[in-house]
Parts: sequence; C-alpha cells; structure tokens
Amino acid sequence: MSFFDRFFQVPSDLQNSWWGLVGWQLHLTLLPVFWGLLLALPLGLLCARFRWLYPPVLGMATVFYAIPSLAFFVFLIDVTGETPITVEIPLTIYTLVVLVPAIVDGMRSVAEETRAAATAMGFGTLRRYLQVELPIAVPAIIAGLRVATVSSISLVSIGMLIGNQGALGNLLSDAMNYHRPLLAWDAVLTIAVLGVLLDALLVLARRLLTPWARKATTT
Repeated sequence: MSFFDRFFQVPSDLQNSWWGLVGWQLHLTLLPVFWGLLLALPLGLLCARFRWLYPPVLGMATVFYAIPSLAFFVFLIDVTGETPITVEIPLTIYTLVVLVPAIVDGMRSVAEETRAAATAMGFGTLRRYLQVELPIAVPAIIAGLRVATVSSISLVSIGMLIGNQGALGNLLSDAMNYHRPLLAWDAVLTIAVLGVLLDALLVLARRLLTPWARKATTT
C-alpha cells in the first residue's frame, strides 16, 4: 500500500470516508460561526448604540470563553447527549467574544457625518444599520470572522472525547488506538489546510464586499 493510500485510509470504526470527515469538520465549524454571527449582529448594534451595555456583554462572553471546552461539553452532555449540538453550542458562544467586539469596532468606525447624512435622507435606524453602517463595518467584521473560524476549526477536534463528535479529530484518538501515527498527521495537516483555505475565502469575501477599499489602494 502506497503512502498516499495509507494517508487517506480511515479506520472502519469511524463509519465515514476521509472526505466525509472533511465535510463533517466543515459542518461543525461553519454552523457555530454562522449562528454566532446572527447573535453578534444585534448584540453589536445594541452595544454600539448603548455604550453602557458593551462592558457587561463582553464580560459575559469572556467568562464563557474562559470555560474549557471539554468542561463545557461535559456540562451539556447530560442535556443534549452525545450529539453534534453538544459541540456546536459552546463553539457558538465562543465566537461571541471575537465577533461582538469586531462589530462594535466596525460600527464605531462609521463617521458621524455619514450617519447624519443617512438620517437626513430618511433612513430609519434599522435601514441605516443594514445599508450604511454594516457595509462600512465589513472589514472589521470579516477580521473577527477570520479569527472565529480558525479558532472553531481547531476546537471542533476536541469533540472526539464525547462520542466521536470531533470529525477529523477522531483520527487523533484512532492514531493512538491503532498505533498509526500517520492518522494524527492526517488530522493535523488537513485541519491546518482547511483553516488556511477558509481564511483565504474570507479575505476574498472582504475584497468582493468592499470594492471601494480596492479602489482607494490603487489610487
């Protein structure tokens, strides 16, 4: 058997192919980031609008982030069982400590003159937020998404400790069980490559969503 074949050969106890584990890893990574962004957008708006709200919201997110992921999983497992939800809930909460400050910083970067001009044109609070402030805040939000995504894709692997919910991280435990260190290299390298690719896609998304930034750098 060639090195290439052994690298992509997944133990049968995982009941999945290498590509299946990659897809599962992406699912467990991107879904919490998506839900985290949906939670962070209104929280960021409120924190930017009511400055007194920002410290307690960020403090609460920081407290949850300080909880070790394994302890969080063990706490939830009695409620949600050995399911993907047990992994996704902590990862969603962890993203808030990055995404909320990113959104608040992006909102605060919007000039007051811009807000005043939008208000003078008849924009309400929600419309101004969606059509004026959020587009200007895109670079800061994407920066937060990059950190949250790369962090999540590595933390997913710890899910292997609660009933094989760690996707590619399951290869780490099988590397020890089957005495196949190549499986550990497989998991580490694949997760690293996925992290780089997702980060590159987010950079591309930022460039596509902020064409004015490219024009500014070329003039």
